[in-house]
Amino acid sequence: MSAILDRYGALLGEVDAWFRGCLEQHPDMIACCNGCSECCRGLFDITLLDAFYLKFGFDKLPESLKSEIVKVASRRLEPLSRENTDFVEPWLLNGIPEDDWDALMPEDDDTPCLLLSQTGECLLYEYRPMTCRLNGIPLIDVSGEELFDEWCSMNFTKEDPRQLDDLRFGFTDLFTRELLLFRELVNSLTGTALNEVDLFIPAAIVMDNKKIVSAIKSLNPYSE
Repeated sequence: MSAILDRYGALLGEVDAWFRGCLEQHPDMIACCNGCSECCRGLFDITLLDAFYLKFGFDKLPESLKSEIVKVASRRLEPLSRENTDFVEPWLLNGIPEDDWDALMPEDDDTPCLLLSQTGECLLYEYRPMTCRLNGIPLIDVSGEELFDEWCSMNFTKEDPRQLDDLRFGFTDLFTRELLLFRELVNSLTGTALNEVDLFIPAAIVMDNKKIVSAIKSLNPYSE
C-alpha cells in the first residue's frame, strides 16, 4: 500500500503545483493560503484513497494530539449513527442510500474540521484530501470543459475566473489517474473492483483496516 500512497502523494503534488501557479499568476485575486480556514467547515465526502493518505499523515502526529483528535472524531460520528441507523462503523457512505448523504452533511453545518489547530491551520496540511486542494478555484480542463464552475466568494471578486485560460489544468487526465490508483488500492486490499468508496474525515481518523476491508467486500457482490 505504501507504494500506492507514494504515487498518490506525487499526484497531489501536481495539484499543489497547479494551485501555486494560479496564485503566482493572480495573487491579487486569490485569497487562499495555509491558515485560511473559511472552507474548512462541516462534513464532506472523501475517497478511500484520500482516507488512507490522511491516516498515514495522522499516524505521524504526537500521541497526545492523536488521542484528542480521535475523541473529537468519535463525538462527531456517534450522533450521525443515531440519526441514521444504517450509518455505522466503519462509516462508509456507500453503505447507505445516496439520497441520505445530504442529511449527514447539511450545507449549514459550520462545525470546524477536527484537523484545524487553534490558530486555524490544518494539522495535516501535507496530507489533506484532494478536494481540499482543489477548493476555491473553478475546475476548467485544458480542453475548455467546465468540471466545476463554482469558486470561493473571497476569490475573484471582480472578475469571472472561468474566462482566465491560465487557470486551466489537465483535470480529466488527473481524475483518470486518481481513479486508476483508487482501483489499485481497493484491489490490493480486497481483491474486488470498485470505482467509489467514500467516507468522512472523522471516519478516516478512526479507521480500522479490517472493518474497512469487510465493509468493502459487502458492497461488491462479486467479492471472494
